Amino acid sequence: MEEQAHPTSPTAGADDGRRWAELADLVLIISREIQFRGYTDERAVPLSPSEGMVMRHLHREPAAPPSRIAEATGLQRTNLSTVLGGLERKGLVERRTDPGDGRGVTVHLTEHGRANYALVRREWAAAVSAAAGHDTEHLDAALTLLAAVEAGLARTRPRNRAKRPPSGT
Repeated sequence: MEEQAHPTSPTAGADDGRRWAELADLVLIISREIQFRGYTDERAVPLSPSEGMVMRHLHREPAAPPSRIAEATGLQRTNLSTVLGGLERKGLVERRTDPGDGRGVTVHLTEHGRANYALVRREWAAAVSAAAGHDTEHLDAALTLLAAVEAGLARTRPRNRAKRPPSGT
């Protein structure tokens, strides 16, 4: 009996490039569909994509210096400053002087920021689950793959963003 190559093996074939491109397209399309949908709960505070990246980082690290947030999100420091100002005006984060170094600041999630993030995640979960017909058969495999892709992309992010091509084509 002849053995077939498993799709994830190094010898899976020339079709892999097309399949990875299809995955990238689907991820971008799904992201836009989630954004288009908005929120059903009027308490949800809508965020720009950059604000959302910062909130996701602060969800994992509830207090961080701006330099670490910029590095983790890929935002330039000047852009991050603008984003943080918007999040502060919305009451989702606050900047505090670092007690160990009066010149430094750390960014902290507010209680409102934690509650908003939890609320919008519940809405995203409900929308994505319903769109998939509540089928969880391959959910863990999808989460594992997408987490590996996200980590790999973040790890290999180009440092000089000026040469980066525009996205979303």
